[in-house]
Amino acid sequence: MQKKESDFTRGKGLLESFLAGMRARKANQLIPDDLRTGRILDIGCGAYPYFLSHTFFHEKVAIDQQDGVSCPSDIDWHILDLNSAPHLSFQEESFQVVTMLAVVEHLDPGKLSLLVKEIYRVLVPGGVFIMTTPASWTDGLLKSMARLGLVSKEEIDEHAFAYTLPLLGWYMGKAGFDLMKVQFGIFELGLNLWARAEK
Repeated sequence: MQKKESDFTRGKGLLESFLAGMRARKANQLIPDDLRTGRILDIGCGAYPYFLSHTFFHEKVAIDQQDGVSCPSDIDWHILDLNSAPHLSFQEESFQVVTMLAVVEHLDPGKLSLLVKEIYRVLVPGGVFIMTTPASWTDGLLKSMARLGLVSKEEIDEHAFAYTLPLLGWYMGKAGFDLMKVQFGIFELGLNLWARAEK
C-alpha cells in the first residue's frame, strides 16, 4: 500500500512524498557502499522513517520525538526530544553513518552545537555525517508553499532557524570534524543544502 502525505510529515502537503524522495536519493548518493554493512542512525526521521525505509544497511536506528507506530520492523526506534535533551544514548563509535535530513532547521541553534558534537562522538573513524536543510533564502517561499497546501504548514511553522553552507561548516568544525573532510552542495534547484562530513 502506498503511503499518504500524512505518513511523511505532520500535517499535509501535496509535495511531501516527492520532497522526501528527493532527500532520500541525495543522502543515498552521499553514502559510500562500504559503510552499508554497518549501522546507520537517522536523527529526526519524522512520523514515518521514509529515508531508512529506502536505504540498505545491515542495521537501522531511528530517533524522533514522536512514537514510531508505523515503523517497519527492521528499524530500531528511539524517542528523543532533541531541543530538550540533545544527548544520544549510544556508545562512542557506534555508527558508520548518521543522517539528519530536513531536521536542523527545527532545532534551537544552541542545542544543534551539542548535538553535532554527540554525532561526532557516536561515529566510527571513517564514518560520515550527512545533513540537509532548506537554503536560508527560501523561508518566504516555503511559507507561501505551505499556504497553498504544497508542503506541511505544521512543519514550516516550526522552522526555528535558517542556515547557510558556511554556517553548517562552522557547526561541524566546532564539533571536531576536520574541515578538509567536509563537503557541501545544493540540490532541488538550489532550494536545499547538503553537507557531508567524514570523521
